[in-house]
Amino acid sequence: MKIVLDTNCLVVALPHKSPYYWLWEAFRNREIILCYTTDILFEYDEILSRFYPAKFVNDVINELLHSKNVKQTNNFFRWHLMNNDPDDHKFVDCALNADADYIVTNDRHFNILKTNPFPTSKVVDINSFRQIIGK
Repeated sequence: MKIVLDTNCLVVALPHKSPYYWLWEAFRNREIILCYTTDILFEYDEILSRFYPAKFVNDVINELLHSKNVKQTNNFFRWHLMNNDPDDHKFVDCALNADADYIVTNDRHFNILKTNPFPTSKVVDINSFRQIIGK
């Protein structure tokens, strides 16, 4: 199952004691394929650096770069579907270009995609995704 993971979900999934750590474990156990672009990695690095020490952030980014269950994607086409939050275009474009099954996010701005008839993107919050993968 291929997903695009919004930064807000990655931030909360990394601590071992987080109730969302199951998501990071699912990635590490290769139960999901994480799709990303260079822009998404840059955002991960920037935002994670606000919450975690530099070494930890570097380790996370390196793990993402070298894992076998990642799909680096190039956004050859930009859809511009996130008019309510243009900074999130990169996640939607990645999902569509990678043919991801889900965008996992806790950001309400993505709800705009639920009313878009084409192209379609399945957007779920982190708790709903947990039910989908049976964790």
